[in-house]
Amino acid sequence: MTAATPAPADVQGVIPPLLTPLTADGRLDVPSLERLIEHHLAGGVDGLFVLGSSGEVAFFEDEMREQVLAQAVRLVAGRVPVLAGIIDTQTRRVLAHLRRAEQIGVAGVVATAPFYAITGPEEIENHFRAIAAATDLPVFAYDLPVCVHTKLDPALLVRLGREGVLTGVKDSSGDDVGFRRLVMMNEAAGAPLTLLTGHETVVDGAYLAGGHGSVPGLGNVDPGGFVRLDRAARAGDYATVRTEQEHLAALFEIVFAPVGKTGPAAGVGAFKTALYLMGIVDTNTMSAPMTALEGENVERVRAVLTGLGVELVR
Repeated sequence: MTAATPAPADVQGVIPPLLTPLTADGRLDVPSLERLIEHHLAGGVDGLFVLGSSGEVAFFEDEMREQVLAQAVRLVAGRVPVLAGIIDTQTRRVLAHLRRAEQIGVAGVVATAPFYAITGPEEIENHFRAIAAATDLPVFAYDLPVCVHTKLDPALLVRLGREGVLTGVKDSSGDDVGFRRLVMMNEAAGAPLTLLTGHETVVDGAYLAGGHGSVPGLGNVDPGGFVRLDRAARAGDYATVRTEQEHLAALFEIVFAPVGKTGPAAGVGAFKTALYLMGIVDTNTMSAPMTALEGENVERVRAVLTGLGVELVR
């Protein structure tokens, strides 16, 4: 087995989607954000993706988005690249987020296809072309059909990569066949795109297919595990890759532990609860209308962490 194919862009490797710590009353918790960022950097991550799904971007008003991004960029202080999610329903709103991200100073931007209003292939292509035409920053397409209700066409993505419209793709589609097809088309076209998987439990398979990195929500809890997996894959050490992936898959069981929760209330809620128990964030508060894990659900997350030897302070 060989190491993962080198990516054509600088932003590759492990780029976790940064969680957004909140105070008990729902404001941005800056001291917790700082500890979380330092936790990531101590783990050796290659970048951070701010205002993604794990960062609760869909729940924030524009002012909150700007505050989160500005504080994250300030706290990272240029130590790793910061990608900004500019996710919104249609092109005009996305371009407004883009302008603010540029002013704050980010290394690249990440956008989904447009949603809410029904769109097709022509509108999706026009959307990404409009974003690229409005900025000199690298543009990453975010394939997230569970939320956007559109699966991005790999042939379109590769064509836009070849034409310089897109720099890369964050694939959170859950479609491993589709990801491999994207890798094959990308390599046949000369690898114009950096390909990142958002699937925490099959990062090993993404590297074997030829992917260039991961954007794992679970990376907030164990960034070092994903970094070790990445470095082992690049070295062709797939015995270590398997060991690290098996541990991370076991750790991912925290998202299945909560009872009576679904979607981000379960997944992001479990990540926040783990970080709270680890002493990295001060609360596991979620954005309204979601509620935080409590009681037995917290204990279920604790049991998974304790069983894997994670050091807890609460």
